[in-house]
Amino acid sequence: MVLAYAEIPFDKVYDREVLEGKLAQYDWLHLHHEDFTGQYGKFYASQGGTPWYKLNQAKTEELAASLGYSKVSALKLAVAKKIKEYVESGGFMFAMCSATDTYDIALAAEGIDICGEMYDGDGYDNAAQSKLDYTKTFAFKDFELVLNPLQYEHSDIDNKSRSVTPEVDYFNLFEFSAKWDPIPSMLCQNHTQTIKGFMGQATAFKNHW
Repeated sequence: MVLAYAEIPFDKVYDREVLEGKLAQYDWLHLHHEDFTGQYGKFYASQGGTPWYKLNQAKTEELAASLGYSKVSALKLAVAKKIKEYVESGGFMFAMCSATDTYDIALAAEGIDICGEMYDGDGYDNAAQSKLDYTKTFAFKDFELVLNPLQYEHSDIDNKSRSVTPEVDYFNLFEFSAKWDPIPSMLCQNHTQTIKGFMGQATAFKNHW
């Protein structure tokens, strides 16, 4: 909506386009609410019986099969690895909400089943936590998975202990100089220094270092 309002041209790309190598055409990739673990955002407990959820799962499973993947989690891992190639080649990636933590979780869990039966037809690997490979991730390591398929959380990367009430949830931007700081000035054209906070599925992160 912001890009459309600002009349900045953009394209919407999905799994198929990413796997076909089309990211090379772009300088910037913006990820929203993607779940790279193949668990559909872990909405099953609250939304699993709704028509939109069932339709989304059916379409995603059909897409995975059409591209040669036996599971949606395998498809999403392939997409994550393609994005990693894109970034390593100089592309810029911005992630928000569940795309921030599920991206690294998927990379660390390559070859490990972390999905419950309702997501991929079989149970998760009980030893999944001990098999994670943090050397494959971008930003996070030493995190603990939330394997409960009915819990609306992927791992302890998301900082649930952030006790900020909506009434005081604001943050301040420092003032950029358009002359000396052209890039941040272009990226932060809010025309206000006080910004209201937003709580996504993953908003604040724990420091595991």
